[in-house]
Formats: sequence, structure tokens, C-alpha cells
Amino acid sequence: MKATIRLLLVTAVCIGVPISIGTADDAKRITLDEATRDRCFEVLHEGLRTGEFWPSIHAAEGLTLAGHGEEVIEFLTPKLATEKDDQKRCGIAREIARAGDHSTVKVILGILSNDTPHGHVHAAESLFKLSDIGDGKSITSAFKQNANLTLKLMAAAALARHGDVDAKKLIREFLSHEKLEHAAIAAWILGQIGDRSDIPLLKAQLARLTKATPRANFEHALAILGDDEGLAALQRNLSSDDNLIRTYAATFAGDARAIVAADRLKIMLNDPFADARIRAAQSLLVLSKPVKSIPHDK
Repeated sequence: MKATIRLLLVTAVCIGVPISIGTADDAKRITLDEATRDRCFEVLHEGLRTGEFWPSIHAAEGLTLAGHGEEVIEFLTPKLATEKDDQKRCGIAREIARAGDHSTVKVILGILSNDTPHGHVHAAESLFKLSDIGDGKSITSAFKQNANLTLKLMAAAALARHGDVDAKKLIREFLSHEKLEHAAIAAWILGQIGDRSDIPLLKAQLARLTKATPRANFEHALAILGDDEGLAALQRNLSSDDNLIRTYAATFAGDARAIVAADRLKIMLNDPFADARIRAAQSLLVLSKPVKSIPHDK
């Protein structure tokens, strides 16, 4: 890890990313000039009020991570009262809870336990992101079923974050699943809750990942866990022609503390794809804050 930090520092200096020398946290931070910081918040405020639902929710997350949770709660709370779609209700309730009002977790738990499957996966994913499983009954039930493997994986993620060894074992087993969409989800999860011992497991699957999107999930997970090759891949993905891959890379640049990506993220503040702009703004603001100060779900 020390060698990795040294490499990041040297690379950052070479490409001109402003950094502070001092504590370990300082080595993983960037300094944003006033104009760039203002542009980040401009992107997030525009995104919050966009007509596109999920980019708006992602902008809410970015604002919360940047310390503007009260604004998010004020903006989203009225929407929770009127939204009827369970998937969207999960997104709204999750971001209100992430912003500090945890009373909305009961909305997510209710969606997970209702008889309509439409919102179940989103509910389990939201509980994972919030690190909150309530009394554990509904998420355990979701983990034990096998009719919906995506739901099973998301439930496993939520339980694993709470120390469930069997759930974490299952996630690792899914890395080699024949269906790449399931393997990619497992990789994404391990990027959030795994450790360096998972790096060989992730790398062992790369040879079969010829499709760019699932491969990106593995690459970004490796970057978050501190793998230099994963970090290099994340940097390449920031310039992908694929809107989603570029957006994913921007999202996880913050989680990976990828200070070497700061210049590219600044360019992406004017990306033609709205969600890419939003995620770039989020990661730049995250990278400018001390690691311990970020109200993240990890």
C-alpha cells in the first residue's frame, strides 16, 4: 500500500494535480481551485433539478457526499410522498437516508417485504448502500430465495456488510458465474466491501471478460481495492466512447481515491452525457475531502 501511495504521489506531481504533502490522508487528497469547485456544485445543482430521474438521484448523492445533505432532504422529501414507482421510491428514500434522515429506511424495508417484486432489487441494493438491514428478516429472506439471483446477490451484499460470512462467500463464488451480469455485480460488491485478498480472485476472471461493460466492473473493483493495473484501467475508462463505462469510471474514481484522474475528471465536468458530468463532479468533491470526513456508505 505504501508503494502504491508513493506511485500515486509521483504520478500526481508529474501531471500537475495539486496535492498536499503531510498525513496519509493528505496524500489521497486534491486541492480544487474556486472555479472548479463552483463548477462541481453547478453541475450537481443542475443535475438535481433535471427531468431525468436517476441522474437527479445521483446528483443528490454527490451533494450529500460534499456535505450538503440538508439541501437534499429538503428537495427530495416532498417527492417521496408523491412517487408511486417502487424502484424510484427506493432511490428517493435511500438518498434522504444517506443525507441524514434515516426514518425513510422503513420505506425501503417495506418495499423489500411487499408482494410486488418490481422494487425488491432496488430495495436490497439501497439497504446495502446504507449499511442498514433493519431487523434483518426481509433481507435474509431475499438472500435465501433463488428465483431472482440479482436480488440474492444484493441481499448477500447487505448481509456481508454486516459480517455475514456465508453471504460474502457466495458473492466471491459468483465472480465465476456463467452469466456475466451476475459476475459483474459480484465484482462491484467486492469493490465496496472486499479487501486486497480479493484482487487475485478478480484478476482470475479477466481473461474471459471480452465485453467492455462487465470487464469495467472488475477493473473498477480492482482499482478501489488498490490494484495498480485496475487504477490504470479506470483512468482509461474515463475516456471511453461508451457513456455508461465513462460514467462508472467517474463514479468509482472517488472510491478508489484516484487523484491521478483529477485532470480528466475536470474535463468531464463538461461531458455531453449528464450522468458522467454528475459523477465527475461528485468524485472531484470527494477527492478534495479528507477520507474520514466523507459520509459514504462504505
